[in-house]
Amino acid sequence: LVSTKWLAESVRAGKLGPGLRVLDASWYSPGTREARKEYLERHVPGASFFDIEECRNTESPYEMMLPSEAHFADYVGRLGISNQTHVVVYDGDNLGCFYAPRVWWMFRVFGHRTVSVLNGGFRNWLKEGLPVTSEPSRPEPAVFKATLDRSLLKTYEQVLENLESKRFQLVDSRSQGRYLGTEPEPDAVGLDPGHIRGSVNMPFMDFLTADGFEKTPEELRAMFEAKKVNLAQPLIATCRKGVTACHIALAAYLCGKPDVAVYDGSWSEWFRRAPPETRVSQWKREKA
Repeated sequence: LVSTKWLAESVRAGKLGPGLRVLDASWYSPGTREARKEYLERHVPGASFFDIEECRNTESPYEMMLPSEAHFADYVGRLGISNQTHVVVYDGDNLGCFYAPRVWWMFRVFGHRTVSVLNGGFRNWLKEGLPVTSEPSRPEPAVFKATLDRSLLKTYEQVLENLESKRFQLVDSRSQGRYLGTEPEPDAVGLDPGHIRGSVNMPFMDFLTADGFEKTPEELRAMFEAKKVNLAQPLIATCRKGVTACHIALAAYLCGKPDVAVYDGSWSEWFRRAPPETRVSQWKREKA
């Protein structure tokens, strides 16, 4: 994490450039807010817009699958990011942080380690009266070499195998209602709510304070302990489309565990592919 104070000082000192790049990774449900439009109206000076819709595998039938190494390398290279760049990611969500951890994890899964999330997000940047601009950034393109780190990524087959081997703990970051299947999946066509058998529920919103900051490592550690999740053991994070699962990876990272893997297909893939007995949901019974 980096603080708004640290980033504001870096902006003021003119440190943004090939060595430090800022990305606005905002995304909102269709028909709510328009992320790119808001970016064009105001953003952190020097920040580029990271469009998660453009930087994903558009061929996949699932929702937000990782792009290829070449696609990611080309995309971030055009944003002026090389393997030497320190990348800071934020988003404009009212929670303080929503999509930024996904982009943080994407950089890490493609082998880049110097990447940070802006603690408190754009919400607190604005609240603190820090400078904004409508000027789009035009960074010089750079060369980025992406190398997929498979240890941070889990596939459908690996999660299926894990149901038998139980080598990894599985944690789901969605709200309790969606996890249990008592609330619908928002904006979803043909996707019932529910969860993967054996997964534990830790809603990602609980990792954030009411003001939109990440809770302290002590508080986060206590939350994992309360759910009997052992941070000394392997862990897979899941959600609906591999986005809020990255909040679990970030929270564990802040507790000193940098190796949480994300199941990229998450519930969006599991619901459509997995054997029915591996899907747990109260949905059908409630609606019957």
